[in-house]
Amino acid sequence: MTVLKTSLRNFFAHKGRMALSAVAVLLSVAFVSGTLVFTDTMNTTFDKLFAATASDVTVSPKGSGDDEENPRTGKPESLPASLVQTVAKADGVKSAEGAVSSMSVTVVNSQNKDMGSSTGAPTIAGNWTSNDLKAMEITSGHAPRGPTEVMVDADTADKHDLKLGEELRTIAVTGDFTAKISGIASFKVTNPGAAVVYFDTATAQRELLGKEGLFTRISVTGADGVSDEQLKQNVAKTLDAPFKLQTAKEAADAGREDVGSFLDVMKYAMLGFAGIALLVGIFLIVNTFSMLVAQRTREIGLMRAIGSSRKQVNRSVLVEALLLGVVGSLAGVAAGVGLAVGLMKLMGSLGMELSTRDLTVKWTTPVVGLVLGIVVTVVAAYVPARRAGKVSPMAALRDAGTPADGKAGLVRAAIGLLLTGGGAAALLVATRADKASEGSMFLGLGVVLSLIGFVVIGPLLAGVVVRVISVLVLRMFGPVGRLAERNALRNPRRTGATGAALMIGLALVACLSVVGSSMVASATSELDKSVGADFIIQSSKNQAIIPQVEEALKKAPHIEHVTDYKGVEAKLTTPDGRTEAEELAAADPTYAQDLRRETVAGELSAAYGKDAMSVGDRYAKDHGIKVGDTIKVAFKHGRTAELKIAAITSDDTNVDKGAMYTNITTAAQYVPAAKMPKNVMMFAKAEDGKEKEAYAALKGSLAKYPQYKVQNQTDFKQDLKDQIGQLLNIVYGLLALAIIVAVLGVVNTLALSVVERTREIGLMRAIGLSRRQLRRMIRLESVVIALFGALLGLGLGMGWGTAAQKLLALEGLGVLEIPWPTIITVFVASAFVGLFAALVPAFRAGRMNVLNAIATE
Repeated sequence: MTVLKTSLRNFFAHKGRMALSAVAVLLSVAFVSGTLVFTDTMNTTFDKLFAATASDVTVSPKGSGDDEENPRTGKPESLPASLVQTVAKADGVKSAEGAVSSMSVTVVNSQNKDMGSSTGAPTIAGNWTSNDLKAMEITSGHAPRGPTEVMVDADTADKHDLKLGEELRTIAVTGDFTAKISGIASFKVTNPGAAVVYFDTATAQRELLGKEGLFTRISVTGADGVSDEQLKQNVAKTLDAPFKLQTAKEAADAGREDVGSFLDVMKYAMLGFAGIALLVGIFLIVNTFSMLVAQRTREIGLMRAIGSSRKQVNRSVLVEALLLGVVGSLAGVAAGVGLAVGLMKLMGSLGMELSTRDLTVKWTTPVVGLVLGIVVTVVAAYVPARRAGKVSPMAALRDAGTPADGKAGLVRAAIGLLLTGGGAAALLVATRADKASEGSMFLGLGVVLSLIGFVVIGPLLAGVVVRVISVLVLRMFGPVGRLAERNALRNPRRTGATGAALMIGLALVACLSVVGSSMVASATSELDKSVGADFIIQSSKNQAIIPQVEEALKKAPHIEHVTDYKGVEAKLTTPDGRTEAEELAAADPTYAQDLRRETVAGELSAAYGKDAMSVGDRYAKDHGIKVGDTIKVAFKHGRTAELKIAAITSDDTNVDKGAMYTNITTAAQYVPAAKMPKNVMMFAKAEDGKEKEAYAALKGSLAKYPQYKVQNQTDFKQDLKDQIGQLLNIVYGLLALAIIVAVLGVVNTLALSVVERTREIGLMRAIGLSRRQLRRMIRLESVVIALFGALLGLGLGMGWGTAAQKLLALEGLGVLEIPWPTIITVFVASAFVGLFAALVPAFRAGRMNVLNAIATE
């Protein structure tokens, strides 16, 4: 009970100092809890949607699923409408209804603006059925009654301000058609962002599938008392040909699995950044308790002198940490729910609708948050607690601080050097690996060891690096600068720990900056070297290039040639007897001009000859293939061919790496026209001196089709740069959490340092140091600590990034580029971070009463 009372008294006596540490715990726990709540809410949203839209049993073509919305052909797999009557006759069937659904469409308004989602969610077109009434209700107008009418979902109508009677154009692989909005239907459950349009059945069949009398699935409703499993078995007995049958649960599970992979990536990525913030928070907590223990040395000595045991002192500090963990974690869990709601609102502004009605807080979320926050806090405080327990009563009464242990410092330095050396060796081994998969293990080991090594060796580095920084930055401020330098060097362990917190976040920023810049530079260099085409045409939504677009492109003026490029699936049986599924790049012979590929054997132009193909050198090596060998190629949906290997291309590239080329004409001999994939992209070459005119002509020919874009090489490079830049900006935003926690650490260190030096500050003020000089001294001390952490972090991160790029070079990304503007900007910004962190401590120091400060013991 005495230990608890002492801990409570100390906790509330230093509540201001504890508050900053509690904020670190709060932010970390909030990020973990918010991530869990957000992903659980998304799962709930999709679960409700899948459950509402799934019929008791669904019959669809065999092999549909990934191919149901086939971007290769632009048409979903279908089954005959006559099958509906067959299914309806099965035992236990109450009703059977045919449905049409396609995601290979684009819907535009009268201004030619795409009505689809901007978040990557699909545009879904289909026929209006009674099964749709389970998830939707018509809230305005009526269902479509003929080829000139269309119904849209309410979310899309609100987002794009669509009204009844407005005309929409639907672009499908079978052609374009227009219809006026006859009705608007609202989802009964949350629609995460897909745009949905409905037509009458005949129109949907004709325009989406190419002819009437076809459906993409059959929705079966069971009679009362018939289970879904029994209904599935009964329906299966009535069907002769193999079809895919799913109960409502199986269909929902399949949908959940598809979405789950995306959600898992998001979830674990965000939890990873939360872990980084927790790691940084540990440094803050260790520093806080270390300084508090040092400041209470006399108090602890008195407690030991009047009978308190080491265990009681130790326990007292750990109880304080427990209280800090509980308070910070409880606030963090609550803040996490708020963060999840904020993320939902952000996703809503981007086009993915998530309703707060589906907000899901599982009991595991607060438990995980509380356990994580409390355990991390108590573990972080363990070392300072042990140090407090070791304080000798007599030593404490003689000295106002805990004496440094020189032997422990030497051991720490030795361990730090050993870990850092091991990390550097692992990184070096990674750069010399022959395979990226092998090198990645050494890269990960090198990152971990070097990071821990730098943390452990931080106090030793502080003594050297801070002096160097001080010569360059502080000496110009005269005596005040020298005082700031000595204050930073007074306790190297504290300076090292404070700088390490900032180092972690900035090391990751530097590493990712190097990797991102190198990827862009490598890709740009490869494009300059390999791409001969002037223009690249592709869909911004991963859709096949429809025939009307192909025709428009080939009619454009000032074009020397246009190249078709298709991905054709097949199973290859190699001379060594192995059979593997692969994709062949079926292209026009002009593709050899559009993309210059080096060959290690044979001539690439020969691969476009009759019944010929090429393979990459790694594939050839793995299977013992030589030029002149024959491979059996079983085309999907087609016949088996025997193709001769006419060329082996070099895989020392990152454009079309490992691609197997053949002529479109060759593929067309073995794949039926109806199953032949559409172009995934196209390439064009302008007539000499007509590049600008050709560019304008191609853009003009696609003006009616906003889902496609024409890019010249400059556009393509900029697009690549923007994509990587956007990804890096998201990562930097998440890393900002760790940097915020690190800034709190600097604030806390300075605040406690000011309290620790109260008498010293009073004496300096008494002998003539002005308030302004005092505040400047504390700000400069903060700046030098921040620059120390930034220098270590940026140096470490550039080392990691350089090693990572060497591995990427094995995959064709061979250019190393250090983004010096970014690195310099971050370093300079670190000085401003230091200034900001010192504002409150410097202000408080300047307000101290001189006489009271001198009288402080």
